[in-house]
Amino acid sequence: MPVKEENQEYPDTLLSVQSFLFTVLAMAVGMLIAVLVLPTWMPNLATSLMGPDMKVYWYLSRGTAFVSLSLLWFSMMLGLMMSNKMARSWPGVAASFAIHEFVSLLGLGFAMFHAIVLMGDKYIEFTLAKIAVPFASTYEPFWVGVGQIGFYIMLIVAFSFYVRKAIGQKLWRFIHFASFFTYLMALFHSLAAGTDTALPWVQQYYWITGGSLIFFLMVRIVGSLFKAPAKKVSKRVSA
Repeated sequence: MPVKEENQEYPDTLLSVQSFLFTVLAMAVGMLIAVLVLPTWMPNLATSLMGPDMKVYWYLSRGTAFVSLSLLWFSMMLGLMMSNKMARSWPGVAASFAIHEFVSLLGLGFAMFHAIVLMGDKYIEFTLAKIAVPFASTYEPFWVGVGQIGFYIMLIVAFSFYVRKAIGQKLWRFIHFASFFTYLMALFHSLAAGTDTALPWVQQYYWITGGSLIFFLMVRIVGSLFKAPAKKVSKRVSA
């Protein structure tokens, strides 16, 4: 039976668990078909995009990696703003939670595309097994594996949106703390396996996004530390 929450902190999700699973499956199948079929059906387009050394798949993977990491960062920022009560003033808890939900789903889609599109790259020769199984890659196996595990944790966190009533608010919040591990794994994966880490703007991007998350996390922790003694004092006064 679903767990009844007396004080529901966040509003309900806008999708059902069935809709979420169908969306993830549709994204995976659609991306896989596009990567495998389009170059065969549209050889002229594939040739014009890829050229003799076929680097377009690698560029698409790197580009979507930044988009996915940015969406993960934005989703976590929204989560911290809601937990810090900053979202109450603007745009509101309901709107922030809805954006948080769909940004997480969108980030999951871009992360999936980031991996699947590499199947078209002929230089590294990624297969579906190398993409799906952690540490099976021949290219930077450890750091690619870290990114793969981070993706699966990201999938679990996104899925938890749609079973929140069944698992309860406390367990849902505990699962959501795994987002920090997901971000760290994605960040280390990008730093170690990314071919553009040495670029100055890429390093600035990592510092700005990572630093802002640390700042808001510290605000959250400090706020909780001050809130706990205040609750004890109020309980003693009321008693």
